[in-house]
Amino acid sequence: MSIRALIVDDEPLARRGIALRLARHPDIEIVGEAANGREAFFAISEHLPTLMFLDVQMPGVDGFELLRAVPLSQLPLTVFVTAYDQYALQAFDANAIDYLLKPIEDARLDAAIERVRRALAARDADDHCARLLRLLGNVSGKPDLTLDEALVDADRMAQPVEERLAIRDAGRILRVPIEEILWIDAAGDYMCVHTGKDTHVLRATMRELESRLDPRRFQRIHRSTIVNVGRVKELRAHLNGEYFLILDSGQQLKLSRSYKDKVRLLH
Repeated sequence: MSIRALIVDDEPLARRGIALRLARHPDIEIVGEAANGREAFFAISEHLPTLMFLDVQMPGVDGFELLRAVPLSQLPLTVFVTAYDQYALQAFDANAIDYLLKPIEDARLDAAIERVRRALAARDADDHCARLLRLLGNVSGKPDLTLDEALVDADRMAQPVEERLAIRDAGRILRVPIEEILWIDAAGDYMCVHTGKDTHVLRATMRELESRLDPRRFQRIHRSTIVNVGRVKELRAHLNGEYFLILDSGQQLKLSRSYKDKVRLLH
């Protein structure tokens, strides 16, 4: 069975070094490389790798932020690549499928790949995902995520992607093209869907709309706001830790502190 691998590291030479070493393993197929967490986020969605070699420390979206952003249904087995000291390595050793300490030694890489093979053969990828969630809780200092909570994102990714959003309006049904939607906000029991020309109102909840929209194109930035990330032109930091998003239409939206992790995915 071919193991589809993604290499994520901000250093081109480091990516090249891992790729050369992986060439000695015929069952490893490199399906992509990424120089930062944002590139990796979209590469995972596109290539659906089985295995990811993930540099922990990267500018912009780092390794842990990437793992928090990836839906559980797409989360590959992850081997961390790190320069952390031995104290931090204890957390990796307890929760990760494996880790590689820079500079990478051939014997350690071979051992990590063998652990991956055993994990796949034992079909314990779900257990690996649970360990990653515990690791994210330990590193971030936030309460541990549960699989049930993370599966909300997995269910969302499993839904067919809609190219048009159906909206009932005065006895008719409008099919609004997804790419025309700039942002969506809540108004009581109703949702206001803003396009470049019109605002359409439909009765729905924020959760229902999130389940119908492609998360690669639409992100929640406030408890009552969803934005089309492709229409964000500018980010402006505010003193209180919030951000303001400027859309290409000129509209300004607030990104609340509760959704601050989304900022770097918008860079």
